[in-house]
Amino acid sequence: MGKDKHIFINNSNTIINKCKIIVNDIFTIFLLIFTLPLPKLFSMDFQITFKVNENIYLRNPESSELGKQIVRKAIDLMHDLGFEQFTFKKLAIEIKTTEATIYRYFENKHRLLLYILNWYWSYLEFLVMFQLKNIKVNKAKLKTIIHLLTHELPESSGSHNFNKKLLNQIVIAESSKVYLVKDVAAINKNEVFKPYKDLCATIADIISSYNPKYKYPRSLSSTLVEISHDQQFFVDNLPKLTDIGSKNREEFTASYLEDLLFRVLG
Repeated sequence: MGKDKHIFINNSNTIINKCKIIVNDIFTIFLLIFTLPLPKLFSMDFQITFKVNENIYLRNPESSELGKQIVRKAIDLMHDLGFEQFTFKKLAIEIKTTEATIYRYFENKHRLLLYILNWYWSYLEFLVMFQLKNIKVNKAKLKTIIHLLTHELPESSGSHNFNKKLLNQIVIAESSKVYLVKDVAAINKNEVFKPYKDLCATIADIISSYNPKYKYPRSLSSTLVEISHDQQFFVDNLPKLTDIGSKNREEFTASYLEDLLFRVLG
């Protein structure tokens, strides 16, 4: 089995049915899903892709090698420059193409950022469902989710994958910029925030299972996600807005979120 195969994981109860994993043979997929620990699984050279809402782009970047390159290099540049300083002109220079070519894929840089974040939220929900599949205790499930929200994703080992470590840092610094805009209601009509809502709904369901009497599971789930971003950003840039002390960023943010969550839920 020398050629790559597209193997689809079908499971109507999880996000895993939304993704495609490219591996060398059918035995590898069994090994990946049922025997490998998560760090080992996501350090291997394979590709996961998600179907991103077609209302976000003009041409699907997954349809061409140039489109994939646009997204990969955009992640690098947004991380290095920040969203405000990032432009299609700078991106075109990096990948040796024209601005006009990039505009054939995305209407503007806001849409490109939205595409990147949609992929991230789908990927994170995939990780959540994968990690929780063998966990029975709801408190342990919530702690696992907090760990995923507060720890950097592994760097990609394959040439086709996005750099998830940089992507994670972009999400921390830039994600609120896709919905803290005046025309968010109009943008939302096309369900472009659905992966984020799906992730929050998954967390909310577990919160409700842990404490069925708690009245605000959806609000608490989105609060957890946003606080995880804010605190990690503050630790790196405005540490006096936190109580980090001698802890590292990941340890501090996870500890703070656990304390907050379980004090609220009792």
